[in-house]
Amino acid sequence: MGRPGAAPLRAAIALGNKAMLTLYDTLSSGNGHKIRLMLRFLGRPFRRVEVDTVAGESRTQGFLALNPAGKIPTLVWPDGRSLPESGAILLHLAEGTAWLPTDAWDRAQVYRWMFWEQYSHEPTVAVARSIVRYGRTEQHPDLGPLRQDGAAALALMDRHLQGRDWLVGDRPTVADLALHPYTAVAEEGGVSLASCTALRAWLDRFAALPGYVPITHDTGWDTPNAEGG
Repeated sequence: MGRPGAAPLRAAIALGNKAMLTLYDTLSSGNGHKIRLMLRFLGRPFRRVEVDTVAGESRTQGFLALNPAGKIPTLVWPDGRSLPESGAILLHLAEGTAWLPTDAWDRAQVYRWMFWEQYSHEPTVAVARSIVRYGRTEQHPDLGPLRQDGAAALALMDRHLQGRDWLVGDRPTVADLALHPYTAVAEEGGVSLASCTALRAWLDRFAALPGYVPITHDTGWDTPNAEGG
């Protein structure tokens, strides 16, 4: 007998979609949340397909045909092209929009924050949350150093945001979009935001953007800005 949920996933892959983008995703994923938000902010309708990575659905033959690395998020175009990796997806979707600066220096600063997120922020803040969320604390009994590194990453962001509304320039960019999701749920992993006043104000500003939805928002078939954004 197949895993629960495996048949719907197989059916979704086989069906594809000829009218809109399809996002293969896990609702609790901050990386997936980045793409959901980007699509909503751009006003691009999309279909979201839940992938149970814990049950191994991202390692099935059908999914590996979309993304050989077997990871979410993976975005599939109506013509069958697929693009994995949240950073690559964000940059592709942002091309030619106000979310990606045209100035070479500002664009480099966006890259700086996105690369830092993957190297110094996600491996601490997101990993601590994942360990707690999926009940792996017995395998990782000492979360102290990981949480300390996560707190240091958040403190760096807080210092940078003092006197600034956004990470780069005077409007939100994909740098803010890349760093928001896991920062917003950092406390789920025991990494406190209490002392990060500027960072918490930034989170509030971002959450006030038209079309924003929290990580828990799921409509299955998603119409961007449906909540008045």
